[in-house]
Amino acid sequence: MPRSTNAAVVSVLLGAVLFGTAGTAQALGPAGTTPIGVGTVRLLVGGLGLLLVLPLLGHRRVEALRAARSPWVIASVIGTASYQLCFFAGVERAGVALGTLVAVGSAPLFAGLLGWATGHPPTRAWGVATAVCLLGLTLLSAQGLTGGEPAGVALALGAGLAVAAYTVAVKRAFDAGGRPGPVLTASFLLGGLVLLPVLATQPLAWIAAPRGVALAVYLGLATMTVANVLHARGLARLAPGPVATLMLVEPLVATVLGVVVLGERLTAPAGAGLLLVLGGLLLLGASVRRSDPEPVVPL
Repeated sequence: MPRSTNAAVVSVLLGAVLFGTAGTAQALGPAGTTPIGVGTVRLLVGGLGLLLVLPLLGHRRVEALRAARSPWVIASVIGTASYQLCFFAGVERAGVALGTLVAVGSAPLFAGLLGWATGHPPTRAWGVATAVCLLGLTLLSAQGLTGGEPAGVALALGAGLAVAAYTVAVKRAFDAGGRPGPVLTASFLLGGLVLLPVLATQPLAWIAAPRGVALAVYLGLATMTVANVLHARGLARLAPGPVATLMLVEPLVATVLGVVVLGERLTAPAGAGLLLVLGGLLLLGASVRRSDPEPVVPL
């Protein structure tokens, strides 16, 4: 059982846990925030955070500029920016439960197919584990799976495709010799810059409030900088499909925090769905640890 594979699985899961706290953090933030405004600020702060810690990861900051020339990094920028726009617009039109389920649930399917097309074919175990997780997510979101505009569902699917494209593009950048630190820094900073015109249309008074500053710092540094370094450590070792499925722990964490912190109610079907997602993740983790090792990309 390769130790590096175990570490990669744990790293992806820890990153997903941090990602899963983003929604609760936003809910506890100040009034006047908008999803697109928060998402763009999060991307910019996360990119700046990575730029600041690059020397601690053994890189010069100029390496991020060099990484930005890679076509795979440009593809990851498109995926990062597209996700922010598609996801929040999709949730607004389709509803939180349905929009989140479609976006998060479709991401591993798209990632598996795109990874297959780019040299990382999915395994049968990945297919079974993903199916179990998707069934669990359906039960978890059952109360909200009504209504919603078809355009919202389409946008949520676009968000899932954007996440998958980002995951595969970053993996290919690593395979081509890119180092995770510079690659992620370039991806987030450029993604944030692409969204600056959209940010200019959003109300931004909330950033001046102490809670707004705390929200921007936490979302940017914890759920982007730290979470994505952990995600990259796993992606440097694992194929895109399994990584995207392991990331399904994100809505699991978000659900638990919603119940514990925000006082949301967990129904019996949702509880069963939570257990199914957990079971699917454990199945995938076991199958990944048994798989043949891939080359490790140093951070």
